[in-house]
Amino acid sequence: MCFSLQAQKIHIYPVTMARNLLKNPSGNEQLESWELTENGGNQWKVEDMPGDCGHDFCNEEVTKYFATSFELCLKRQVIDLIEEGYNPEQLDAQPPVTVKDWFCGRTDCGCTYQMTSCLLDENQEVLQEYIHDPETLDPEADCSWRQVIHTFSDYGPGMRFISFEHGGCDTSYWEGWFGVRVTGSSVTVEV
Repeated sequence: MCFSLQAQKIHIYPVTMARNLLKNPSGNEQLESWELTENGGNQWKVEDMPGDCGHDFCNEEVTKYFATSFELCLKRQVIDLIEEGYNPEQLDAQPPVTVKDWFCGRTDCGCTYQMTSCLLDENQEVLQEYIHDPETLDPEADCSWRQVIHTFSDYGPGMRFISFEHGGCDTSYWEGWFGVRVTGSSVTVEV
C-alpha cells in the first residue's frame, strides 16, 4: 500500500485582543489621567466598592468607582491613537471602535448619568459622535450597575483621536457624593 502525503501550508494568524486605551478606568490611581471638565458640588471622589448604599459589581477585579456630587461632575480623556502605536493606514481602514461604561446610583438618592464619545481627526474635529442622553436613576426603582456599549463604524478615514467623557450628579442636591457612580470604562480599537 502506498500513501501520498502532500504538504499543506498552514496559516497561523495572531490572536489579538483589543486593549483598553483609557488610563485608570476604575479609579485605582484616584483621578490621575482624567481631565475634570466639570467638578461641581463637593467635586469628584474615588470610593471603594460597593460603597455606602451601593450595589455589588459583576467583576471582583474592579474594587473602586468614581462618585459624583450635587452639581454636575464630568471627566474626560482624549486618546492620541498615533501615540498609542496605531498607524494612519490602520486607522484610515475605519476599524470598529467600541466604548463601554458602567454606571449606577445609590439606594437612597436619585442621580443622572451622561456620556459622550467622539472620533476626532488630526485637528480634533469631530468625525462621528455618540451621545448617551442623560439618564435618571430612581432609588425606588432599579439603580444597580448597568452598562452602556456603543460601536462606531463607517466614520470615514482620518480618525487620529478619540474623546471619552462621562459623569453626572445627584437629583436631590445633597451635600456629599450622592450622585452617579462610574467605573470599568473602556475604549477599544479593533485592528
